[in-house]
Amino acid sequence: MFVITTAGHVDHGKSTLIHALSGIDPDRLKEEKSRGMTIELGFAWVTLPSGRQISIVDVPGHERFVRNMLMGVGGVDLALLIVAADEGVMPQTREHLAILDLLNVDRGITVITKSDLVDDEWLELVSTDVEQVLEGTTLEGSPLIAVSAETGKGVPELLAEIDAQLDRLDAHADLGRPRLPVDRSFTMSGFGAVVTGTLTGGRLRTAGEVELLPGGRRARVRGLQSHQTTLDEALPGTRVAVNLSGIEHHEIQRGDLLTTPGWLKSSKTFDASVRVIGDAPRPVRHNHRLVLFAGSREVPVTVRVLSGDEIKPGESGWVQLRTTEPVPMLRGDRFILRDTQDTMAGGVVFVPDAPRRRRNDESVILELETLASGSGESAALQTLRSIEPATLAELGRSANLSEGEAQDLANQLIELEDAVDIGTPGSSLLYSAVGWSAIKAEAETVVAGFHRLHPLRPGMPREELRNRLKLKAAPFLRVVSALASDDALEQDAALVWLPSHTVELSAEQQAKVAAYLKLLASDPYSPPTDSPLDSELLAGLDGEGKVVRAGEVVFLASVFDKMRQRVTEHAAAGGAININEVRELFGSSRKYILAFLEELDRQGVTIRRGDDRILRNV
Repeated sequence: MFVITTAGHVDHGKSTLIHALSGIDPDRLKEEKSRGMTIELGFAWVTLPSGRQISIVDVPGHERFVRNMLMGVGGVDLALLIVAADEGVMPQTREHLAILDLLNVDRGITVITKSDLVDDEWLELVSTDVEQVLEGTTLEGSPLIAVSAETGKGVPELLAEIDAQLDRLDAHADLGRPRLPVDRSFTMSGFGAVVTGTLTGGRLRTAGEVELLPGGRRARVRGLQSHQTTLDEALPGTRVAVNLSGIEHHEIQRGDLLTTPGWLKSSKTFDASVRVIGDAPRPVRHNHRLVLFAGSREVPVTVRVLSGDEIKPGESGWVQLRTTEPVPMLRGDRFILRDTQDTMAGGVVFVPDAPRRRRNDESVILELETLASGSGESAALQTLRSIEPATLAELGRSANLSEGEAQDLANQLIELEDAVDIGTPGSSLLYSAVGWSAIKAEAETVVAGFHRLHPLRPGMPREELRNRLKLKAAPFLRVVSALASDDALEQDAALVWLPSHTVELSAEQQAKVAAYLKLLASDPYSPPTDSPLDSELLAGLDGEGKVVRAGEVVFLASVFDKMRQRVTEHAAAGGAININEVRELFGSSRKYILAFLEELDRQGVTIRRGDDRILRNV
């Protein structure tokens, strides 16, 4: 299935042509019919001479409705650039052509309408003018056909040419990641919420679960329809209406993206290449506030120019886009930038969810240029370096690859020793070789620094290292395990340390420790709270597991373990235990027992319920 769109100036006969091609009037609104002017997107379909059926999106031509036009030209396969023979190229002809060019719509047909109103000589002049306007754009050299919707002249030839152009296109790839930008949302009595859009990237099936981004609301596909035909599944490249259950119409907005759950992340920062159109009224300047159009979404954006202070008309440059709200976009997605009146520029996303970049930094520009111009492996490597550590799903999402393609590229990078996989079988976690060397060196440096500051402690708390490395919990576990496998670190459940690290106490310190442990043992359930040890010696004993610090109270570890065992046995037998019952068990004061119980709470052994403690796992 393919989708084509119209483009061109107001009153040049776009809707009339669609009616002549398909027999369907794309103008749906009463106001459109009364004014004779398209305001909203219109839709039709036609069966071509080959027997293939295609969808048609008709866009408004008036300058006030360019934002509506932009909602309809994303994801199209072919454009019909409409120019009226009696008027020729007009301002919106040029703006619509610029938009198609920025979106890289490279398959098109120029249709000169109203040919019955002019003579052959005038028609030749208009055709020459159009060809000159197309020079340097993606539609340069595209076929030109003169038609008259009134007489039908040229309509069969146009249908045949559309067929011929689509013959040269490959079928839409099914990456298993469907995306449907919502361009209409409405409710039908007895059916509920319905959304429409052009489906790309994968297929939708009835009864399948879907997610609406960026909000993350879930729903289920109640039904699918294309060209008034009910479908069990919709394929990529299809204009489709999706009837949703489990969600109300008012919860859906035009510009939402319908997809399958869990794989696509919305973000507010994107590295991108931008080209400013040649007749833009002004440059795109650093911190320029514009409006971004992507898919069917429209959102304010600030443009950070990464090299220099502006991008002049007709020039290209690297930018970082910062949107005011999350937008679900992938590497390779195209977008348009406008101010309140004019189309200014367009571009391509290269790094979604990008880190903040330094401006005027040659290494940043080199990284982005490598990402843009490199091979599949080098592009994947640059993508990996920008998001590492990354799962295969994250790499695929950021590089706009299927999971299978991401796996193949990851395998190639690992074979070339440009990347490492520190994950487990079936659950990859990828670092670039450079990134892995860097995180390994940083971890060793951080732990070594901890040892210098705290030579009497057996190791660094794991959570402290995680915070210093700025890693999330799951990847941190894999990083530490991999570092331990490389003999770079050693670890236990609480601490990490360098293999070379040992705790060596002086004779005086050993004597102090022995005396203190003897003192704790002399009154095990009510130990003294004034420690004769300095904080480092005490922390070392805690780290070695010889004592347990419960707030200001320090217990011998062996005593604490016995107390915990007795309390858990009593709580298990009675369902709960309170502070008075614990005091009776150990003959100790409230001060010590309260500190002990709060430590049990902190360790996750018990949960406080009023005056009682219950076991967490019961």
